[in-house]
Amino acid sequence: MSDPAPNTEPDKAASSGIPVGGETSPLVIMELIQRLKIRDVMTRNLVTLTREDTMRRAQELMRIGHFNGVPIAENGRLYGIVSIDDIIRALIGGYIDDTCAKHMSTHLIVLEDDMPISFALRYFENYKYGRFPVLSRDRALVGIVSQRDINRVLLYELTAEINRLERQITRPPEDGIGDDLYMLREYPVVRHDFENAGKAANEIKRLLRERNVDTRVTRRIAVAAYELEINICIHSHGGTLAMIVSKGVAEIVAKDTGPGIEDVEWACQDGTSTANDWIRSLGFGAGMGLANSKRVSDHFEIKSALGKGTTIRCKFDLRGPAPQQEPSP
Repeated sequence: MSDPAPNTEPDKAASSGIPVGGETSPLVIMELIQRLKIRDVMTRNLVTLTREDTMRRAQELMRIGHFNGVPIAENGRLYGIVSIDDIIRALIGGYIDDTCAKHMSTHLIVLEDDMPISFALRYFENYKYGRFPVLSRDRALVGIVSQRDINRVLLYELTAEINRLERQITRPPEDGIGDDLYMLREYPVVRHDFENAGKAANEIKRLLRERNVDTRVTRRIAVAAYELEINICIHSHGGTLAMIVSKGVAEIVAKDTGPGIEDVEWACQDGTSTANDWIRSLGFGAGMGLANSKRVSDHFEIKSALGKGTTIRCKFDLRGPAPQQEPSP
């Protein structure tokens, strides 16, 4: 596919931003990239042209606005993109006064506004472009997202989180949180239902926060719940994600029906995945789900039977110390 984004060059300015990959990614960033949607970070005020506008008009807009590409859209529908490379070829070929419809790139890679920003981060890594068009569920062009957009919002959210933690530190500790707390919640997880994937984990995080469970523990539980929920969505025929809180311990239980895991030890290693190319093209299947869940848990247990399914249990001491390792996206 050619020229998939208005900016077909890497966004070098964003490369020095917030670290969102690797072993040292803080839990708070992991939580944010799972919670925030692309619509929360994208640029909405777009400059577009129609198919009948000329390549020269596109060149002028790029010069004035310092753009590297212009979307070609009519009535909200994205038809293509004219990139700086297209303009250079038009100048060299002598057809700069032709319409954009004749020379725009039409094989595009796009994102949807309700995808988590983890999708966008994986797209930037996989395709090496600086910006991607963003479509709504009804396929209308609603924005453009860049690495700079993501870093800007992450910095804002991190600052808000730091301020919230500082206010929490100034409050006296509440004795007994965890020991007297009891909760039982169970959520269905449907195979390949990526539109709703992650909602159960967000609900679990909300419930724990409402009950004043330690922020660091809540964040670890949310990461494990999200990874296991996505795992069921990708690799099984469907299942359930449950949270049980009792006697100062929170337990996340993921049960699925499906093919089972042939080699459990191998599956729990970083970067191991059986996801197909379609799943990977959606931004999933990086092979970190089980490894991250195990890394953030105080106790991790997995049982799997071929042809029957898999059950995973992650336990957390609501007042205990966090594991030393951080999860990897």
